[in-house]
Amino acid sequence: MKAAATTSPGGLAALPPDPSWVDEVLLRGAGSEPCLTFDEPVSRDELRQLVSVRQAVLAAAGLRRGGSVALCLAPSLALVANLLASWRIGAQAALLDHRLTPYETDRALARLDPQVVVTAERPAGGGPAGGFYHQQDVVTARPGRPARTSHAVVQLSSGSTGPAKIIGRTAADLIDELGRYARIEGVPRAGERIVSTASMVHVLGLVGGLLHSLHAGVRLAVPRRLTAEGILATVAAGPEPTTLLGVPFHIELLGWVAQPPRLPQLTGMTTGGELVRAQVHEAFVDRYGVRLGSMYGMTEVGVIATDLFGEHRPEVTPAPGLTLRAVDGELLIAREASPYLDHGNPGGGGPTRWADGWLHTKDGGAVDPGTGRVRVLGRLDSQVSVGGLKVDLTEVEHTLAALPEVSAAVVVLGASIEAYVVLRPGSGTAAQIEAQLAERLAAYKRPRLIHVVDQLPRTATGKLVRDRAALSGAGGSPQTPTVHERSDRKGTTSDVH
Repeated sequence: MKAAATTSPGGLAALPPDPSWVDEVLLRGAGSEPCLTFDEPVSRDELRQLVSVRQAVLAAAGLRRGGSVALCLAPSLALVANLLASWRIGAQAALLDHRLTPYETDRALARLDPQVVVTAERPAGGGPAGGFYHQQDVVTARPGRPARTSHAVVQLSSGSTGPAKIIGRTAADLIDELGRYARIEGVPRAGERIVSTASMVHVLGLVGGLLHSLHAGVRLAVPRRLTAEGILATVAAGPEPTTLLGVPFHIELLGWVAQPPRLPQLTGMTTGGELVRAQVHEAFVDRYGVRLGSMYGMTEVGVIATDLFGEHRPEVTPAPGLTLRAVDGELLIAREASPYLDHGNPGGGGPTRWADGWLHTKDGGAVDPGTGRVRVLGRLDSQVSVGGLKVDLTEVEHTLAALPEVSAAVVVLGASIEAYVVLRPGSGTAAQIEAQLAERLAAYKRPRLIHVVDQLPRTATGKLVRDRAALSGAGGSPQTPTVHERSDRKGTTSDVH
């Protein structure tokens, strides 16, 4: 296979990838073998034919090797076919989540400036619970720029803690990650099945779901509806040993099912994204009787470390071929080049994120010198100082979310520590929540303000948003959240440094 490219002095690949990797790595296999299932199974022959058709349409719009295309499509067979067709041409494909508003999409296109855009009518009636859609795609040429690097795919970071960064990965990067998946015990193999609830435009659903399935001969199924009933019905629809792939939000969703159906084909679930709280982990395993594995990864790298059998919680084992180290409490990963395409812009990634061959994850963590396993401690920006005392906002958040009256919570630092919580129906008040926190957390750790809201904003990957500007608009009816302010003065605004 030919996926290598030369690199520029700045560390960014400079030549377009050889498109032959698509057929060699992703589309090769028995023609009659079903590889994807949306409403109906799609065989490899059918997928190859669809890719060829979309390749001709994209080429007619002017897309060439070294060109650039943005795919603004919902999860669908159209998204898969256009992505593979773009790569088969040798173009750089940017993936934009269909849940972005028109304003957000226009801003992203202005930053990316692609030569071709593939869109479709916004899904009607699907709502946020739609797993996939039937879409008629529309290809539009625009006066954009060809790809400035040889990255095959461009993705936007989740933006859970601030503006999204533009991240590029080469075909060689993707092939390397598929090799890591092939060497990790517990990853689904040929003849097995993945039911994926993870978005195909983000790294877990894209590589861990779609690309790994195509490469390894795993059958990938996407639920029509991302409800507990829809997910479980998709698991039940096939006899193959099945692994669920999703994020902690989906674990909680499935945990709410009082009496799950008998699913002998379900072998386990793998989750990525955020840390899974111990109570949520235990409740899922007890209810379904299968393993719940965790995967630590980043858009910039893909899968970094795993514990797919839940044997070493909360530690994870580095994926084969990756080198990790901890420096001053931060996890660093060895990478030859910066993955950031906008590294010259504020917040776009630069020396603070990649330097001297090391990618700074901005995650706190430690590497056990004896076992090599990694303990991920959460975002470094979750560690703040209150009155000269260190507070880990993740600890506060997990303590709050573990209360029986709370269904979801986010803790941030403004002028003081603040919490945004969603309460279970008819199950308490902010004052009662504060009283329980007083038993569980020292005064300096407890939120000064507790905002009771109807719902919390989430990223497209299901992560809770921790940006104060976005949280300030959280709620439903009433629009103004209920606010409870602590009556004591410990850990107040004047104490925060």
